[in-house]
Amino acid sequence: MTRFMISPTVPVMGMALLLSACGNIGLFQPEDTVTAPPPEAEVSAQEVAEVAPDPELTAAPPPPPAAKTQEALDTTSAAQRAAAAAPAAPEETSKLLGTTVASLGSPTEPGFWLKTPLVKTETKGRVTNKANGKSSAVTLIPIDGPATGGSRMSLPAMRLIEASLTDLTEVEVTLEG
Repeated sequence: MTRFMISPTVPVMGMALLLSACGNIGLFQPEDTVTAPPPEAEVSAQEVAEVAPDPELTAAPPPPPAAKTQEALDTTSAAQRAAAAAPAAPEETSKLLGTTVASLGSPTEPGFWLKTPLVKTETKGRVTNKANGKSSAVTLIPIDGPATGGSRMSLPAMRLIEASLTDLTEVEVTLEG
């Protein structure tokens, strides 16, 4: 009598093939990290370039080398936090750049900023936490990557919009100017 032995790797390989097939038909696909605005709302590169960044938003001193807590790493002043939390001036227009998933950027880089592939030049903008509606004025800083790539946000901005420092936060990004 002949016995057939099944290798322990066969079930694992079968499961891998099954899951890859699910990916090919659209099951278990990760959501895009960025959504672009509707085509009629697209913002031109010239419109972005015409809005100068606000140096006040990034003017905070670097944290001391021994800083370990959120409070010690966030060197922005109360006046800077109030200015960043204030709504855009009525004469300013906001243009939606898109929605991105932001993680905490380097906590040692001071000021209110968002490093994002949604812009190609440094400019003034605003981020709004989609979970709670809280927003912050920020300097939008370009980074390489596809428009669907994620973004990195400063510690002061994350704190101001009450985003978790350890989770990914979906934010709406607008050009202010």
